[in-house]
Amino acid sequence: MPRLTILGSCGAWPEPGRACAGFLLSHEDFHLALDLGYGAASQLFQHVPADRLDAIVVTHEHPDHIADVSALGRARYYTTDRKLPMHCTPGTVRRLAAMGPNPSPAENFDLHDLGPEADVGPFRLTTALLPHHVPNYGIRLTAPGYTLAYTGDTGPAPQLTDLARDADVLICEATLQGTPPDGPRYLMTAAEAGQLATAANVRTLLLTHFWPGSDRTVSVAEARAEFVGEVVAAEEGLMLNHA
Repeated sequence: MPRLTILGSCGAWPEPGRACAGFLLSHEDFHLALDLGYGAASQLFQHVPADRLDAIVVTHEHPDHIADVSALGRARYYTTDRKLPMHCTPGTVRRLAAMGPNPSPAENFDLHDLGPEADVGPFRLTTALLPHHVPNYGIRLTAPGYTLAYTGDTGPAPQLTDLARDADVLICEATLQGTPPDGPRYLMTAAEAGQLATAANVRTLLLTHFWPGSDRTVSVAEARAEFVGEVVAAEEGLMLNHA
């Protein structure tokens, strides 16, 4: 069955010894990265060399989700001539090109617009456009007997329930704690992540994108107050296997 490895768990910037958003999903000797923010590439390379990664999906263009995609591209430029399939937004490509125009993203990556359904190795990829400061796509990856959903960064939205429906693992951003703020919403609270997990009937809720310096035990407690299933706080190096 697929194995999920957490590469980075912070939002905005990494705490000491941690990294920003990044995940590795491995199945049938196929290795797929989800986002690679600040510090996540060095975590990735502990598990899979750059030239052994098979694909990457990037939810949106903010640097705490894409900064180390540049590092991955440089590593591959010097270790393999095989382009890596990357499913992402146009804004992601523009930002990567600004960070490192030589080699360009098109030289390192086989670029695909994120949005349409696609087969990515053994996984079926579907998406949902979610509310954030820039276009952000929630990700749903399915293989026989397994479903993973990942929100990227988002405020509450009705389409999240379908995105996460019956998922074995829901990777949900839980940047905020306590009472939800007023006004337009582009990030979620831990309690809202728990409510989503309940509504979608997920098996395991993996909280991530913690604001640096926040007490993660508070986030877990707030999510558990809303969801009776398994709640896990993302930690760099943690692996989740589901049989």
